Amino acid sequence: MENVAVVGGGLMGSGIAEVSARAGHDVIVIESNEEAGKAALGRLEKSLQRAEAKGKIDSASDVLGLIRVETDLGAAADRDIVVEAIVEDEAAKVALFKELDRIVAAPDAILASNTSSIPIMKLGVVTTRPTQVIGIHFFNPVPVLQLVELVPSLLTSPDTTARSRAWVEGSLGKQAIDCQDRAGFVVNALLIPFILSAIRMFESGFASAEDIDRGLVLGAAHPQGPLALADLIGLDTTKAVAESLYEEFKEPLYAAPPLLNRMVDAGLLGRKTGRGFYTYG
Repeated sequence: MENVAVVGGGLMGSGIAEVSARAGHDVIVIESNEEAGKAALGRLEKSLQRAEAKGKIDSASDVLGLIRVETDLGAAADRDIVVEAIVEDEAAKVALFKELDRIVAAPDAILASNTSSIPIMKLGVVTTRPTQVIGIHFFNPVPVLQLVELVPSLLTSPDTTARSRAWVEGSLGKQAIDCQDRAGFVVNALLIPFILSAIRMFESGFASAEDIDRGLVLGAAHPQGPLALADLIGLDTTKAVAESLYEEFKEPLYAAPPLLNRMVDAGLLGRKTGRGFYTYG
């Protein structure tokens, strides 16, 4: 799979594009408009320049030369693998997979989703090739974190899963774990209830955000506290994953706390907006 398309050039999409280009693939990033495309290109340039400064790559410009940004979804027509990395919204992803099924020409092309919580079956069944639809879930920041969750649906073929693993591990140099097609997969099914519990603790006045996070960092050797992690993930994404988990399992531990809902309504989404549980300059 030499030709890669990434639909969505946000934090996750640009990261997936970067690691694909660093592996030598020809990469297209498809964004919704020119402004978003320029922002995606800016993210890639900054990240690659940091990688070059740290000696991780020889030349940022050489890697960047393997990436082009398009605003027409039709640019994905000749790709061997298309990775969807748009907003964590089921309706939007379903609509996109219908379009990708119509556009992508290669009969054996893989249509992958970077969703962190939405069942892959819901995306596969809206296509005429559900055997070639799979979840390939990267973690933020993509160039740094090694884990990828591979999530085949009940209809995904063993060949698609094997080819996806070969791309993730053999080409990108990541480490893959196998997950069942359940909302949240492995990591978020464990992580999101933990973060929601920390939000409830803060919301109730039991402890400050700083003390909750320091407690987990210093007392449990976590590299980052749960509220700072929520800010990094994005509170809108945290809420979306919680809602997917709650919809599937109907368990109270997955229900988004009122404070999280209000913060998302207010646009206080964490690092990407400059303010969440903490303020970022």
